[in-house]
Amino acid sequence: MRADLYISADIEADGPVPGVNSMLAFGLSVAGRFDGRMFEPQAPRARTFYRELRPISEQFDAKALAISGLDREALVRRGTDPKAAVDEASEWVVEVAGKDRAVMIAWPLAYDWLFLQWYFLTFGSAASPFGFSSCVDMKTMFWRHAATVLDGAGKDDIPGGLRPKAEHTHNALDDAVEQAELFVNLWRAD
Repeated sequence: MRADLYISADIEADGPVPGVNSMLAFGLSVAGRFDGRMFEPQAPRARTFYRELRPISEQFDAKALAISGLDREALVRRGTDPKAAVDEASEWVVEVAGKDRAVMIAWPLAYDWLFLQWYFLTFGSAASPFGFSSCVDMKTMFWRHAATVLDGAGKDDIPGGLRPKAEHTHNALDDAVEQAELFVNLWRAD
């Protein structure tokens, strides 16, 4: 069996639906490796990937756009072409994973996975480097750890000892690094 290489992913988008809305930025950060016996945390800033993308649609939600702080008009002019961005990301994931299985981790996975998978499959030259289901939802990890109802498993409910040191800035790379730290803390807590 292959070891798992956990890659934290975060995206910033201008709305809730890929294709209708655009992914404007995404960040990836290697969080850790598990060979079935031993978990090895990784320095989350040591191996990272970040791109800002050219929007693919004219439709956007102003509130969603405001959260990211990205300048959509500037991205129309100078954002990376989505095909180039996902091909570069796919190559990066394959390279850092080596012989290990690349596993995407995110909080909440449903949002980040939805956009990244759609972009990999729509614009990428190859299949997604995460396959069709190589992923772990960190919110579910915390929910299970906290033994609470889902309403009690938000980021604000994370106790101080599990909180990452990195801040949540709504920059996709910063947030991927923050989530990588959180993943390690959650792994060690169980």
